[in-house]
Amino acid sequence: MAFGKVLDDKTSARIQRTVASSISRKGVDKKGTAFQMVLLTTLFITMLILVVLIFDVVQGGWEVLTTRLWGFMRGEIGSGTFPERLGVQQGLYGSFWIAVFVAVFAFPIGIGSAIYLEEYSRKNKFSRFIELNIRNLAGVPSIVYGLLGLFLFVEGIPFLTGPNSNGRSATSAGLTLAVLVLPIVIITAQEALRAVPSGLKEGSYGVGATRWETIRYQSLPYAAPGILTGTLLSMSRAIGEAAPLILVGATTGFLGSNPNILDVGSVRERFTAMPIVITEWTQKTNTVNEDVFIPSAAAAIVVLLVFVLLLNIVAIYLRHYFEKKRES
Repeated sequence: MAFGKVLDDKTSARIQRTVASSISRKGVDKKGTAFQMVLLTTLFITMLILVVLIFDVVQGGWEVLTTRLWGFMRGEIGSGTFPERLGVQQGLYGSFWIAVFVAVFAFPIGIGSAIYLEEYSRKNKFSRFIELNIRNLAGVPSIVYGLLGLFLFVEGIPFLTGPNSNGRSATSAGLTLAVLVLPIVIITAQEALRAVPSGLKEGSYGVGATRWETIRYQSLPYAAPGILTGTLLSMSRAIGEAAPLILVGATTGFLGSNPNILDVGSVRERFTAMPIVITEWTQKTNTVNEDVFIPSAAAAIVVLLVFVLLLNIVAIYLRHYFEKKRES
């Protein structure tokens, strides 16, 4: 006991001297300053690359965006021989309905799965096995999900996804990309629920609330900013994917119909999407109509960036809204 007491006293004295030395230390923290400079350099390089890319794209599509923006937004993808008709309405239609399918299917299923895994399931080997597989699925290449969508939605249930188009429709694309982002939605929702303070739950149980009441009135409002941010950012990823869309039958050429953005009847017909439009147009180099397609591709990239930016703005607004509501 005496030896332990002496050892504790010596350890305590050494800790006190270390703390006092750190507080009274004079001079510059060279290692800390160097690390801060490295971080600032990486941030500067990242921002520089982003600015250069945006400037190059905007410059390339400036003529199209300034001279015929409305016509470009309403035009068709296969009118290369008629520059005044070239546009992205059909691509915007496909991307919009893909986003709708992701929101309708991936978000409820993903958030519900996260709530069950985090709040209801027992922490055993089986639940850990499920969570491990979900995290592995989040890293699977998107082309694999395209093969899944081809087998399951295009060839498996064409009578539902599009009997007139043999299943190659915006419905199949939306369901495929909903499956693609589902693991990401589950993981982000789980992390947001884990960040809820345990004292908040214990206090709710202490006043007699049930598990559902605790989740409904305590856990979900607290975790809502993180859940919404993660889910909407995952939607941004889905909108930018091209490989799965090619496999499920996105059209790269002329489409007969040019549906309005809210035309529900065309979601089971042949479709295209903004990533496909951009990919196809950028490949038309060294062609007769190169001067038409290349600026139009740059303008289409700007339109897609604005679309994704609007989703991010919505995510930021909702996050701040729920944070203020949580603090009030």
